[in-house]
Amino acid sequence: MKKVLIINASARTLESKSRELTKVFVNQWNTIYEKPEIKYRELGNAPIAHISEAWIAATLKPVSDRSESENKVLAESNTYIAELKEANVIVLGSPMYNWSIPSALKAYIDQVFRVNETFRVNLSNPENPYVGLLENKTLFLLLSRGGQHYEKGEANAHLNFQSTYLKTVFDIMGIRNIYMIAIDGASLDKEKLKYSIEIAHQKVRNLIGAGIELI
Repeated sequence: MKKVLIINASARTLESKSRELTKVFVNQWNTIYEKPEIKYRELGNAPIAHISEAWIAATLKPVSDRSESENKVLAESNTYIAELKEANVIVLGSPMYNWSIPSALKAYIDQVFRVNETFRVNLSNPENPYVGLLENKTLFLLLSRGGQHYEKGEANAHLNFQSTYLKTVFDIMGIRNIYMIAIDGASLDKEKLKYSIEIAHQKVRNLIGAGIELI
């Protein structure tokens, strides 16, 4: 049975469009798989620590050389990374804030983007030096945006530091089987938003129901 990790990054709860998408995903997953193993990681309303000088110093040491205090400063990071390593399917729900991602999600990425844990560096290949260590995983990016036309070739693609950044970071960590669905126009009129939500929700259901390739 595939192990699923649901990550919610929105600061909103009841009004969050990205959280609605992750709920639709879970509901559809539950209809297809019997007794699914689903774990949740809350980011938007949780105290996600920012990395520090002590954190950086600890990560640069071999595990055997780390002090008790260094192990302690890495404990949160180790928990997040263990969750990613254990999961077969990762579902990330996130809004676009100021054309990018919420600060809590950025802090989380800083915690999990660790050399020799989620990626390593191959100095013999300077053109493509990063080797991802999170292998055999599928990522669903379930996103929401206030505006529209953020994808490649569209009018606002140059302002998209949300999906482009997330795809890049997770790709470097080794996750290349990535599916993305977005609700666009959360700040537009209600009818356009309603239509966008309905389409996005149905896309989530169809994507899971179609028996897509899960690595």
